[in-house]
Amino acid sequence: MTLSLNQPLEYLKGVGPGRAAMLHAKGLMTIEDLLSYAPFRYEDRSNMKSIAQLAPGEMATVVVEVRSANLAGFRRKNLGLFEAQFTDASRAVLLGKWFHGGYLADRIVPGRKLALFGKVEFDSYRGELQMLHPEFEMLSGDDDEGEAALHVGRIVPIYEAAAKINTKILRTLMYRIISAMPPIEDHLPEVLVRRLRLPDRATALRETHFPAPDADLRMLNSFRSPVQFRLILEEFFWLECGLALKRGKARMMPGIAFQITDRVREQVKAILPFKPTNAQKRVLKEISDDMKLPSPMNRLLQGDVGSGKTIVAAEACVIALENGYQCAILAPTEILATQHYLSLKPLFTKLGYVPALLTGSNTAREKLQIKKLLAQGLVKIAIGTHALLEKDVEFDRLGFIVIDEQHRFGVMQRFELAQKGVTPDVLVMTATPIPRSLAMTIYGDLDVSAIDEMPPGRKKIITKHVPNDQVELVYSFLQRQVEAGRQAYVVYPVIEESETQAMKAAQQMHAHLSKEVFPNIPVGLLHGRLTSAEKESAMDDFKHGRIKILVSTTVIEVGVDVPNATVMVVEQAERFGLAQLHQLRGRVGRGADQSYCVLVTEKLNDTGKERIRTLVDTTDGFLIAEMDLKLRGPGEFFGTKQSGIPALRIANILRDEDILVLARREANEFVNDPPSKEDLAKAVTYIRDHWQRSYGLVQVG
Repeated sequence: MTLSLNQPLEYLKGVGPGRAAMLHAKGLMTIEDLLSYAPFRYEDRSNMKSIAQLAPGEMATVVVEVRSANLAGFRRKNLGLFEAQFTDASRAVLLGKWFHGGYLADRIVPGRKLALFGKVEFDSYRGELQMLHPEFEMLSGDDDEGEAALHVGRIVPIYEAAAKINTKILRTLMYRIISAMPPIEDHLPEVLVRRLRLPDRATALRETHFPAPDADLRMLNSFRSPVQFRLILEEFFWLECGLALKRGKARMMPGIAFQITDRVREQVKAILPFKPTNAQKRVLKEISDDMKLPSPMNRLLQGDVGSGKTIVAAEACVIALENGYQCAILAPTEILATQHYLSLKPLFTKLGYVPALLTGSNTAREKLQIKKLLAQGLVKIAIGTHALLEKDVEFDRLGFIVIDEQHRFGVMQRFELAQKGVTPDVLVMTATPIPRSLAMTIYGDLDVSAIDEMPPGRKKIITKHVPNDQVELVYSFLQRQVEAGRQAYVVYPVIEESETQAMKAAQQMHAHLSKEVFPNIPVGLLHGRLTSAEKESAMDDFKHGRIKILVSTTVIEVGVDVPNATVMVVEQAERFGLAQLHQLRGRVGRGADQSYCVLVTEKLNDTGKERIRTLVDTTDGFLIAEMDLKLRGPGEFFGTKQSGIPALRIANILRDEDILVLARREANEFVNDPPSKEDLAKAVTYIRDHWQRSYGLVQVG
């Protein structure tokens, strides 16, 4: 029976509704989806032997029957040594041992047939051959001979389990699909397939799941076999084509051609509170050159914490304001929106523009009033949170949008805000430096500017790691800094994503620090559950030195600028991601005095140690971002999976950056100079039908 690629998985033999639901949770809906679910590694089980043929020191596969099994040592569940004796047609005996193997007691039982794969050793105490912790797979009586041979005697694919669907079941399902594989059309442009000498798609899929007998195991496990290369390149190629089409479409749309007159230049200079760095001047030129064009700007502004992105964004806003347009500045948290409002208000007011702050904490009456003024064009600058995205927020003439900490928003939210104007220019900012490979996939539809220079006179922040049992030393250091006229932050993590628990931890520590540790020092408290007025009051007291130590949750992660604060103490630092710790560290070091970041930790695993070591060793945001991406993987890089990151099936943007660069070059060339109009039209149709669902390439053509 031949299958069809778009056939729902529940109709594949061996799936059914229960397993289909587990596969759906992994985003696998159709036969084609499952075909694109690649193994994450391969094992060479081709060394098939009988027990009598085994020799100590070799890796081998044996098909055996369980003769006896017992759990020795501790009787508590999942503890102790699980031992089984195996035999086969050669009548020789092999021991299998699993420490903490209690969970195997009801699986490996006398009479069962198994395939064992592992290293053969000699148990000198018992004079028998053994395997310690061998990999095993049950061979049930209902496996037909072809399917039983999938799991042994060859290079075997290992899949990531989908809930209770283990690698053996997935292997069997793949075999059934490939055995009845429908004709697979190759959508990659023929010119590309020929030039890069790529295998056809059907061969690539078949041999990725079931490698040829002479396949190179090392190449397979490094994902560089010809068939894997083909599938990885294909995935990146279509993604990059989609992004190139989006970029091209955006450039074709009519936008606002902002005028940059002498008056505009004078007004831009007038708001500057300090002399800009060369990097800030260069980036402002890139932005203003874009704004002059008659197509909408879509630009990403990257810059490390404290590099001065906000002032560049404010200068760009002035260009739009002086051209008679409104501006919107969107921030992910209320505290950051409030910070932007407080810092930008005096700058804009100087020029006669009064911004309005719109957040969830505004009263219903305040919201109504602000919305009315925005719709009538009487308020020119709206600064706010997700509240700006609400349907009833209307602008009279929205021409310029700034989205801060872009990674906290999904792609669609950027799109929603842009819909409130007539193709406004959009500047998205991030202080989380993004490695090039990730920027190319998440922000591939944006042009990129980077502020790669810090304001002059800043000293490098000294970062120290202190175990929790030495926290008294940290308190002594804080005391000395305050006595020298400085200020400090003490930050607590959001535990298990619960702002309430973090708030309680911060409240308890505030009480402890203010009453017992620093009874003679003013200690303030800031957390997400305070009202806007309370947050503003706490920040104002800290900014003006009335509070010397501010105890806070991570609400101060971005946007807070107090030059006199020289110490950042992060409690339970092991609970934070690298990028977040780097952001917190960036709250200090904003004045001329030496600043310090102290990371206090409880228990550290290996990843935690690596994370802390990275922070202590470097303040380079891009190095930190690369390490964070390696430790956490792309999906979790920003602390939360967000819709801008494509869920790639076989390609990996860390491992395959070289292929991504090639695919991007080929895709841009194909879109900008296609072999024929028909080829481009076919590609657009394929991306729209096929890839929009998988990768969210909205509005590609």
